[in-house]
Amino acid sequence: MLRAVTLAPVGAEDPAFRDALQRAGLPVGDLADDDACYFALIAEGASIAFGGIAGIGADRLLRSIVVPAGSRRAGIGARIVAALEHEAKRAGVDRLWLLTTDASGFFDRLGWQTAERSTAPDAIRRCGQFASVCPASATLMARTL
Repeated sequence: MLRAVTLAPVGAEDPAFRDALQRAGLPVGDLADDDACYFALIAEGASIAFGGIAGIGADRLLRSIVVPAGSRRAGIGARIVAALEHEAKRAGVDRLWLLTTDASGFFDRLGWQTAERSTAPDAIRRCGQFASVCPASATLMARTL
C-alpha cells in the first residue's frame, strides 16, 4: 500500500501524462484549450495517476483523470480525486463538475452526484469538454466541496 504521495503540477505536453490518457482511450487534443491545470500523483518518485482542474471561478471541471492500467484497483484513482478536490477547495472552488462515459459508478462511490446537463453553470458549459469533446451522452456529475 502506498503511504506517502504528493500532488505535483505537470504540463499538458508531459509524455507520461499524454501516453496514459491515450492508452486509456481519453482525448489529448484539447489539453491546452480549457485554462486547465494538470497534476500528477507521485509515489516513490514516479507518477502513478494524473488529472486536472479546468476553468476559473467557483465552478470548475475535473478532467483527464487517469490511472495507468498497471496501477489500477489499488485505491489510486480515489487518492488522485481526493487530492484534486483538496487542491480545488484550496483555490476557492465551491463545486467541481465532471463528464464521464464509463466511470459514473466510480465517482458515485466517491460521493459525486449525477446532474442534468441543463443544470450546468455557464462556466462549465464554456469548457471544451462540455461543449464539444465529450459526447452528449456523457454523464454529468457534480460535487460540492
